[in-house]
Amino acid sequence: METARIYLDHAATTPLDPDALQAMLPFLHGGFGNPSSIYQRGREARRALDEARDTVAAAIGARSPREIIFTSGGAEADNLALKGAAWALRDRGRHIVTSAIEHHAVLRAARFLEKHGFEVTYVPPDEEGIVQVDAVAGALRDDTILISVMHANNELGTVQPVREIAALAREREILFHTDAVQTVGQIPVSVEEIGCDMLSLSAHKFYGPKGVGALYVRRGVHLEPLIHGGGQEQERRAGTENVAGIVGMARALENSCRTMQARAARVKELRDRLEKGLLERVPGARRNGHPHLRLPGHLNIAFEGVDGESLLLNLDMRGIEASTGSACASGSIEPSHVLLAMGQSREEALSAIRFSLGASNTLDEVDRVLDVVPPLVERLRRR
Repeated sequence: METARIYLDHAATTPLDPDALQAMLPFLHGGFGNPSSIYQRGREARRALDEARDTVAAAIGARSPREIIFTSGGAEADNLALKGAAWALRDRGRHIVTSAIEHHAVLRAARFLEKHGFEVTYVPPDEEGIVQVDAVAGALRDDTILISVMHANNELGTVQPVREIAALAREREILFHTDAVQTVGQIPVSVEEIGCDMLSLSAHKFYGPKGVGALYVRRGVHLEPLIHGGGQEQERRAGTENVAGIVGMARALENSCRTMQARAARVKELRDRLEKGLLERVPGARRNGHPHLRLPGHLNIAFEGVDGESLLLNLDMRGIEASTGSACASGSIEPSHVLLAMGQSREEALSAIRFSLGASNTLDEVDRVLDVVPPLVERLRRR
């Protein structure tokens, strides 16, 4: 009998919550109405949309459901936040501050804005992958209109001091956006406690469907829309809403928040066992990122003298699925921009593997990984 595969890439995507799937099914069959239509089937879809908006708003502590804009995912939410704010505030200033370790959705949106007359300062992290508040403060100018710093890094899991950065932005009357794609549904997230003006989230990171996400926009913040057409989403995001996906996202988020505390404790215990075992059994192995200020399931390990892509391929042949970093950069032979920003060499960055654990992982799976990785690393080094 073939041994079951071990999935250790939950930071890239998560399996769909069966309960979320069941919630979606009625809107993929009989309840297929357009939520903008005024007849009964449309009204039913609108009611489901409104209930989902209520759920998402409550989960992140928004004051009003109208502060939730549904999108196609985290990338669109990030793009709407950066480009929408930049275009809306361009007459006030054209300087943006972000970090050098952001997801590509933020970094490439920033690069796009640079081509259109904006200036962007990319603040590097410290050697443990934390963006320091003082470094952000030092990058601000009189014409700074937006700061965007992620809540937690997708490669390292390092949790950033977003509350302090938001306070800094508020003092200077600068908009603050945080990409919380990795944190919503994994650790407690409250937009009021953070103090952010905008926050991005994505359903498939918390056991919801792919292709759906949301952007929280604090009441009073003006954004220029990216997508023009109808008046959906308060005229901030045109296009008929993905009702089934949005309903599934809301159900998955509700369930993730309910089970969060117990799941996080269990996942952290497994993560710590995996980390301890790898560092003890593999000479030259080193953890990347902060030892404590990180998400419960993230583990980024550098294996000295080993090419990370080669290690990944060999793990895959043995039924173990992990990654070298962001899934959006898969297929790239370039080293992690996150590790390079932390001051690591190209060779060091290319030796890193990200293991990200989730709800379905077990103690037996962790022990199997610990049996497989050390001899595999040794063999690859001998080559």
